[in-house]
Amino acid sequence: MSAAEPVRLSVVVPAFDEEAYLPATLASLARQHVPGGFEVVVVDNASTDGTAAVAARHGARVVREETPGVCAARQRGTEEARGAVVVSTDADTVHPDGWLARLAGHFDDDDVVAVAGPCRYLDPPWWARIFPTGWFAVISAVHALTGRVLYVTATNIAFRREGFPGYDTRLTQGGDEVDLLRRLRRRGRVVWDGGNPVLTSSRRMDQGLLHTLVVSYGYHYALNLALNRLRPDRVMHVAPVIREQQAATSRRLRRRWRVAVAVAVTAGLVLSRRRSGER
Repeated sequence: MSAAEPVRLSVVVPAFDEEAYLPATLASLARQHVPGGFEVVVVDNASTDGTAAVAARHGARVVREETPGVCAARQRGTEEARGAVVVSTDADTVHPDGWLARLAGHFDDDDVVAVAGPCRYLDPPWWARIFPTGWFAVISAVHALTGRVLYVTATNIAFRREGFPGYDTRLTQGGDEVDLLRRLRRRGRVVWDGGNPVLTSSRRMDQGLLHTLVVSYGYHYALNLALNRLRPDRVMHVAPVIREQQAATSRRLRRRWRVAVAVAVTAGLVLSRRRSGER
């Protein structure tokens, strides 16, 4: 699709060192069919691998954003988008056939400014199967009862580009999603489509339940959002990127810690028994 050719939708895909996951993401987008056409904009967020080359080979339009962080990348992609509707997704996410057309169909209603849907995880640990499913079920139920959307995930949301005030690039890891929903509500009706999920990588859960709840959601998400909303300058910085190598290192450290604890407990029991025998 040429740069001058008009499109109805622009799919924005922020990407940092995603050459391993990006091919599956772009292949799933290539299978989508939307009346009026669409473009795919991959925002290369200062990658050090072949992300940009992979995106270009798959026919995506590639733009570069040097500022680190997915929020800055999404902002740049939205600025570069040519479609009347901007669709946000992630570089480690695959999209079922018909996903994009279903999103686009909601915008036939002029009152709708945005539509969002859930995500499901690919090969997640047991707890990541239960908690997100329950959370998105609650969102669907509340929307059905009240018409209000409690939460959106930036890997599955579309909004009208006209008049969009932009992301708050001070925010990181999920804070941009909450702030985006707040800004979109001011413009009109936000719709939840619980029957139009995407499938995203579960690698962020590889460091375990405790790390996900306390560090990822508690520290980098909730605390970051609260502090950066209270102060005009960025208090906390972008959360570290989760990659397989980091997750593997974390798993090794946890195993070593468990072994050390087991050895210490065993040694303590042995010493205790010896002392008891000496008495």
